[in-house]
Amino acid sequence: MDSRRAGESFVLLASLLFGTQKIEQFDTWMAYELYALLLAAAVYLGYTYGTVTDRGALTPKPAPIPPTALQQTKRRSDDKFGFIWMSVPKNYRDSTDDGILTALLLGPLIATALLLCSLDPYPGDGLPAGWAIESPIRLPARNTRAPPPAIALLRGRYNLLSLATFTSAILLLHVCSSRWLENRHVAAGEPTPSSTEAERRSVPRSEGVRGLYFIFFTLGSAASFFLVRIALGLVGIGIWQHLNLFDVIVVAIFYQFTLYVALRMAHRGLTLGELGLVCFGGTAIFMEFLNITIARIWPVTTAYLKTYRLPTPLVVFQTALVAGPFLTGFLIAPMLVLSRHAAQTPVRRQRRLLPSEALRARRRLAFAAAFVALVIIFGPLGLWTRWCLGNRDPWIWVVCWVISRHRRVALLAYWAALGSISVAGWTRQLARSRRMPGPVDAASSTNALFAASNEFLDRAPTLRLNERRKFFHALVVFMFLPGIAFDPAFTHLAFSAAFAAFVFAEYIRYFAIYPLGAAVHRFMNEFLDTKDSGTAILSHFYLLTGCAGALWLEGQVLPTWLLQYTGVLVLGIGDALASIVGKRHGRHVWSPTTTKTLEGSAAFAASVLACAWLLRLLGVVEPFSTVRYVSVIILASVLEALSDQNDNLTLPLYTWSALVIMRVS
Repeated sequence: MDSRRAGESFVLLASLLFGTQKIEQFDTWMAYELYALLLAAAVYLGYTYGTVTDRGALTPKPAPIPPTALQQTKRRSDDKFGFIWMSVPKNYRDSTDDGILTALLLGPLIATALLLCSLDPYPGDGLPAGWAIESPIRLPARNTRAPPPAIALLRGRYNLLSLATFTSAILLLHVCSSRWLENRHVAAGEPTPSSTEAERRSVPRSEGVRGLYFIFFTLGSAASFFLVRIALGLVGIGIWQHLNLFDVIVVAIFYQFTLYVALRMAHRGLTLGELGLVCFGGTAIFMEFLNITIARIWPVTTAYLKTYRLPTPLVVFQTALVAGPFLTGFLIAPMLVLSRHAAQTPVRRQRRLLPSEALRARRRLAFAAAFVALVIIFGPLGLWTRWCLGNRDPWIWVVCWVISRHRRVALLAYWAALGSISVAGWTRQLARSRRMPGPVDAASSTNALFAASNEFLDRAPTLRLNERRKFFHALVVFMFLPGIAFDPAFTHLAFSAAFAAFVFAEYIRYFAIYPLGAAVHRFMNEFLDTKDSGTAILSHFYLLTGCAGALWLEGQVLPTWLLQYTGVLVLGIGDALASIVGKRHGRHVWSPTTTKTLEGSAAFAASVLACAWLLRLLGVVEPFSTVRYVSVIILASVLEALSDQNDNLTLPLYTWSALVIMRVS
């Protein structure tokens, strides 16, 4: 194991170990779950990277290849990489590290931080300080067993932590089973696939056969975990006792389903670490949706409303806005696929179709997809949201809630103006750099705001890729800092709506929906780097999730504001300055296997600390422990430098969790 991987592993293992010791003060069996996970992760690392168990001699020596091809092959075919069952290297994003510890430990670390938040005594209904939102949904009064919302939330977060360790166990089973099967094929002397194929000996080439094997493995592992859970309960072992048998079977099947779907829909877009974290989040949201639905169907017999955040309307809307677009895409998939096929097929190959007829066919497909999507949104999704809101119309509820405060209307206008200026300005910049066909005439713009921004940016130099990407990091600071400061609850809902808009925009781009598909694709293509080499463009999703994570988690029930700014400070300021300073002034790299520099990490830590103290001096956040805050930010800067995972996703979540566990505020 090289120094970079060793440093990243130490940060993640030590952080979760410290959180586990905090949990042990309240629940011994829950701590044992985490200790078992830490031990399993350490054993896996020792087995994988230990020299005694190095099985490199079993691998036939490949033919000599050029140095440039050698680097790419090493990135995608490292025999120490872990794989999901029936997956191959070409399914994953190119990286120097599979991110196995991120997949195994970051989810439990987040759940640990959430549980520690709820274990702190706090009077009232548990709403975060300063959040202008309705009180949490309660079960009917005739359900005499139902506890208060704060107690129900505590039980729900115990359930979440068990869910996190359970999904990590499933992922580890996949990786170990996949490695065991591959080693058997290697020992049998089967030929090594060529480096350009990025295949594995143990995985069939047929996608249908792979899918069938994956289904068998999913059902078998789900049944095995079901029996293990029963056995643990019978012998009095408290591991996973916060998961009932229904939870075990549903989570085991759904989590593995999301692993399979995400790996194929975002082909070459995710590492193993990012895949595990994304699927854990998706499973948690699905379980919240399922538990809310069950509580609405059987309100009297339900023991408590099992959610991982307070069941306010914000959670209901987020479930609809995050899960709804994926459900919509699944239902309109045939029309989306036909639209992409029509866009990729030249007119001369479309039989019996003139160019005008082919264009009309694309228009009809776009109209049909939009119509069915609207039916789904206003039909099942809208009706479910209305049902959960107590038979209140969700659209009217949102309008009334927004106009109930003038600052919300002002924030909407501010975001619209800033977004319009940014899009118009970048359209002009890209046209000037001749990366998009045809110049844009500012004088012809019908919007004075667009024209003014175009005229201003005509005088500015064009930017390189890294500067273009970091511009959006700076943009999130100007957009979201006022929202978090003035109305965090409204910003929570706005983040969810933005996520839904991003999903539909990605549908339009990838499936070339007429008439916007090509324009969206050209615009997004100008901001891609090596981490966006897959079929789906995910960087903007990660940036949004990283900034919104501190609000979406709703962990800080104590009167603290500092933690709510974590994502914006870490990504909008720290990560952006670390990249710019490191590329321009960096001289000392952390490791021979990374380009990250000590100068960039120092800029990250110093800028985040300076901004946090500026917020403190302005009275925006409460007093906090500078020593503890600096300690966490230094750990975050080290993780940013050493990890090859997408730091827009992992870094804010890690930093927020570490700040909670360290009790900075």
